Formats: sequence, structure tokens, C-alpha cells
Amino acid sequence: NMLDFVFAVDDSVTWHMMNLLKNRSHYSFLKVFGPKQISSIQSYGAGIYYNTLVPCNGRMIKYGVISTDTLIDDLLHWKTLYVAGRLQKPVKILTQNENSKLQAALVSNLKSAVTAAFLMLPESFSEEDLYMQIAGLSYSGDFRMIIGEDRSKVQNIVKPNVLHFQKLYSNILQDCPQVVYKHHLGRLEASIDKSPEGQFTQLMALPRTLQQKITSLVDPPGKNRDVEEILLQVAHDPDCGFVVHQGRPRSV
Repeated sequence: NMLDFVFAVDDSVTWHMMNLLKNRSHYSFLKVFGPKQISSIQSYGAGIYYNTLVPCNGRMIKYGVISTDTLIDDLLHWKTLYVAGRLQKPVKILTQNENSKLQAALVSNLKSAVTAAFLMLPESFSEEDLYMQIAGLSYSGDFRMIIGEDRSKVQNIVKPNVLHFQKLYSNILQDCPQVVYKHHLGRLEASIDKSPEGQFTQLMALPRTLQQKITSLVDPPGKNRDVEEILLQVAHDPDCGFVVHQGRPRSV
């Protein structure tokens, strides 16, 4: 398996300039265009530039470079869910500077993942169900029953890493009134408010891009209703969870 690194950098041009001096062989033919052009290409799509098939200490790695501002934007708003989706799963953070905006965005991303999962899950579910749903947010499988290759991928992420998921989400779930930890049983129990009022509150807490995508799915052309009005309509829809699922960015 290829080891995947992501570097969040404050100044992409300077970072690529220094890395080209040290590790020019890591780059494709794009290296001939220099750090400014590479940084320009990095800004497209998910805002991340990857060097792949890099030999390191006897194994192959790949590493992506993303600007800190782009990372924070994806964490808060799920513009692409590309890096935000990966950071909803257990990862190893090697080093991190004291950036309070980034710290807050990392927590916000996890809270948003829990909120979206609550909307797509039934009223009661197990802890593993929750982590399966979170891990599957950026996959294309049906949220009611992730099937085929997607289900296998999600299971392979969750089952060996339940303890890591617990560590990642424990603070958020402990502060959530809809979730109860049964410590003596070693499991989590949840009962989610599926009333229109409860679902509306959760919909209003979703990242901006997801709200906009839900709006575009539900609002007929020419109506131009505001987001709050449309989300209130979705909250009353028996298929609210499916609408949320349809609105997610697919990053994988």
C-alpha cells in the first residue's frame, strides 16, 4: 500500500520552490514550468497538488500539497470534501503549528460529519453504524445500505480502526445530548430527533456548500426561495436523509 501524506502550507509558491531544489525528481514534467505555475495548477479542483510514486525508506509514498487557507475552507464548507473527507477518518498528524483557525476548522469538520450522519441514519443505530456512515460520506454508495466495492472500502476503514474513530469523535459525541455512552456495556447508544423541528436544526448546522447543493436539488428553477425556507421543506420530507445524501460532494 502506498503511504499518503498531505502537507498544508501557508505559502505554496515558496514551498514548491524549496522542494524543487531538494526533490526535483519527485515532480512530473510540470517541474520545467517552475513553482508559480505548479502552485497555479494546485489551485484547481480540490486545491491540492500531488507528487506520486515517490520512493522513500524502502517503500512508495505520495504526498499532496494544499494551502492552509484552502484546507480551512474545505473543512468549514465542504467545497469539495476531498481533504475534509479524509480528515473525518483517523489520520496521523505528524506536526501542527498553532493556527487557531485551522484548529477550529478541524473540529468543525468532525461536528459536520456527525450532523450529516445523524440526518442519514435511522432514529436508532449502533456506534459502528455511525462510523460507517461517517467514513462513507465521500463515497457514492446508497446511504441506506452501502453496497459492493464502496461497502468493502468503508468496512476496511472502520472495522480495524473503531478505537481510533472513538478517540477522534469521543469529545464531540460526549457533548451531544442525542448520544448516550453505555460505559458498562462498552458501547454507544443514540436516539436521534427525526421530527421536522429536529431535522431542521441539523440541516441548518450543515456546511454551506452542502446546504446550497440541497437547495439546488429541491428548489425548482425560477422560484429563487431562500435557503432557510427550502431546508424547512426538506426537514418535513420523509426522505430528508436521502436528499442530504444526494447533495454531498463525492470526493472518492
